[in-house]
Amino acid sequence: MKARSLRYLDDGSIELIEMDVPDPGEGEVQVRGAACGICSWDIVTCRLGKDFAVPAPPGHEGVGYVTKIGAGVAGFTEGERVAAGGFATVANRSAAGMDKIPESDLADEYWIVEPVSCAVTGLDHCRIKRGERIVLIGCGFMGQLILQGLLHSEVKQVIVIDIEPSRLQRARDLGAAEVLHTDEVDAAELKARDIDVVVDTSGVQAGLDMATDIVRRGGVINLFGWIKGASAHFDPSKWHMGGFTVINSSPSACIRDTFAPAIESIHDGTFDLRPLVSHIVTLDEYPALMQSILAGDKTYNKGVVKLQP
Repeated sequence: MKARSLRYLDDGSIELIEMDVPDPGEGEVQVRGAACGICSWDIVTCRLGKDFAVPAPPGHEGVGYVTKIGAGVAGFTEGERVAAGGFATVANRSAAGMDKIPESDLADEYWIVEPVSCAVTGLDHCRIKRGERIVLIGCGFMGQLILQGLLHSEVKQVIVIDIEPSRLQRARDLGAAEVLHTDEVDAAELKARDIDVVVDTSGVQAGLDMATDIVRRGGVINLFGWIKGASAHFDPSKWHMGGFTVINSSPSACIRDTFAPAIESIHDGTFDLRPLVSHIVTLDEYPALMQSILAGDKTYNKGVVKLQP
């Protein structure tokens, strides 16, 4: 069977390719790709090309439908929607760990489960207790997912900080009661509020510095964002005297299988991607969209590639 996909080239460009897909092997399920989200990992891979040491795979936020079942596979039927796949229109995937999506009228492009599973890991590591005060630094797409989760928790207060006014407005639209532009932040005033947890989704050094300056003594700094470089730094005296706990909540730090709770939380509306997805394009349109993203398109928030007509 012929299928289409893509690969990222050393110069940062995207090449669309055609490939042959055999029948699924033992333990495999063949999936017809329906949609795949565009991750910030994809974006930095295209921005830096060969200069980026850990390039993104060709899609990892996929959703699709089972079309064939290999030998030794039980528990799946053809036609079921599953959280699996990348930018390939058809691919064979290991059945182990593949998650089913329940019957739902929600369109494929809003069932992008993988980033929600990452948000679940981030929230798990917040160690949230009832009545706590939380600051969220960075309200891009992943920060917006974290915000949705926080607003469904029993925290007393969520304060959102970002440098981009449109993202602050989206935070308001999602239900955040207090949003601050980075230029408005008074670190001393925030620290005086006894901020229990700071979730830094910014992925920049300035976010880590701000988190250090506003968390209460003995609180928690949750490093969710990825500072994509060879190094970052901190003030060891501030960290020692602050006595706070610093947690890495990257996907590799998951303390449970987060796909099942992510799927359940999309299904029950805790996470809603409909107000967050700003661009839906075809596979052929993806390279042009990426160029627009890299050029600084202010309308972009989250992109999804539809893989079928």
